[in-house]
Amino acid sequence: MNTRRARWYRYVRHFSLPAFLAAVVVAVLVMTTTGPLDSGARAARATTHSDAEPQLARVSLSSNIRYGTASPNQSLTVCSPAASADSAAGNRPAVLEIHGGGWAHGDKSGAGWTDVCRWLATQGYVAFSLNYRLVPAARFPAQLDDVTAALRWIRTPKNAKRFAVDPHRLGVFGGSAGGNLAALLGMRGTGDLHSGTRVAAVVDLSGPIDLTAAGQRRGRPGAYLQRLELAYLHCRTFARCAQSKAASPLYAVDPSDPPVFIGGSENELVPSAQGKAFASALRAARVPHTLDLVPGHRHSIKAFDRRMRAKVAAFLNRWLG
Repeated sequence: MNTRRARWYRYVRHFSLPAFLAAVVVAVLVMTTTGPLDSGARAARATTHSDAEPQLARVSLSSNIRYGTASPNQSLTVCSPAASADSAAGNRPAVLEIHGGGWAHGDKSGAGWTDVCRWLATQGYVAFSLNYRLVPAARFPAQLDDVTAALRWIRTPKNAKRFAVDPHRLGVFGGSAGGNLAALLGMRGTGDLHSGTRVAAVVDLSGPIDLTAAGQRRGRPGAYLQRLELAYLHCRTFARCAQSKAASPLYAVDPSDPPVFIGGSENELVPSAQGKAFASALRAARVPHTLDLVPGHRHSIKAFDRRMRAKVAAFLNRWLG
């Protein structure tokens, strides 16, 4: 018996303990060397699933519904909240969700954007997550035309009734290129925010706000972002690009515009100077707005963590609830 104990002691001391310590070291290295998220998917999962699992299970999805006939890209997914008294009466507010991807990539079905769509539904909104035509097959203003067409489609009496939506309470949420399109949609036009192609609230995460030559001096966007913008605008240079101003929400701000939530990071792909300039223009026009920039490099929905999510929920509830 004593011999067996001695052998066991030697096994634990010379094999098990070193193996255990090695496993701990490997685990620590994995945790401390994992780089930034390479897509919005894991960030959105971590921030949208953590405290809403019961509600998420009750969200219903209707996929690949056509809102236009000009292109196969003109489709959307609808994330609907659980049935309620409001849904029976057709009184639920809605949010149009616009994915990012440099106007040339991305899809509404990407895991990160699906998760945001589902999260919006847990907050009581009918979320319409759309695809739109992409560069190089389509250039500005085709993308904005698609977003506008989707908004009109939602507002038609037939579709508002189908999805139990209050057509007078529509907002828009976009990130990166989708943030640019969301802000353009919000700043476009004047007057009443509850009909036609107007929206009652805008959430813009990391959207390029000034695509003009002057905008290239707002935080000095890198060469990669400049290439994306020029391809979107179908221009060789910013200096000779007549449509750059029309593609820049900054120059369309007026006092009748809807409240705007501007989110992003201090040091990311789209310079924070763009969001700050947008906030200054909104302030000058006395348009209600929130500027929320977090430290670090997280772009678009990667920055949409639990804290920002709570702020966006409060913002939407104030202006659409």
